Amino acid sequence: MSESRRPRLDTPRDTRRSFVRRPALDADAFGVFAESFARYMGTAKFLLWMSLFVAAWIAWNVLAPADLRFDEFPFIFLTLMLSLQASYAAPLILLAQNRQEQRDKVIAEQDRQANARAHADMEFLAREVASLRMSVGEVATRDFLRSELRGLLGDIEELSRPDLSTEHQPPPDQVSRPGP
Repeated sequence: MSESRRPRLDTPRDTRRSFVRRPALDADAFGVFAESFARYMGTAKFLLWMSLFVAAWIAWNVLAPADLRFDEFPFIFLTLMLSLQASYAAPLILLAQNRQEQRDKVIAEQDRQANARAHADMEFLAREVASLRMSVGEVATRDFLRSELRGLLGDIEELSRPDLSTEHQPPPDQVSRPGP
């Protein structure tokens, strides 16, 4: 009975439950978000909006009255915001690139398999064509048949031509048969 209460070494321990639940993140949903974010950051629309934002920021902090300016000339706060945006953008772009690399690997493997099947099909067809060529070598070809038919036609024409030396002789099958 004491054996059943002791934990066995060949089975893993139960995980401890924490009082606070960890949030469950869907990795695929986050990856889709990262791809859409990276795709948007690579557009001219993003560059235009970002340029307009920076220009408005600088214009406000240079041209506005002194008491309404919130980021003076070295624009430390703007630099901090752009650095923060870049620090979040870089991992998201890398995540999107990794997902694209995984898709490319799957596509490359599918292409390799399709190429292998096509290669096997081509080899099979090449063997079939070779066997057909060998079979056709034993079969009369069109040119051979034409030459044989021309030869037979020539023989028939030669036989059907009246020959002066054989006009007065009876046909051979009448000579050999006795009459009734």
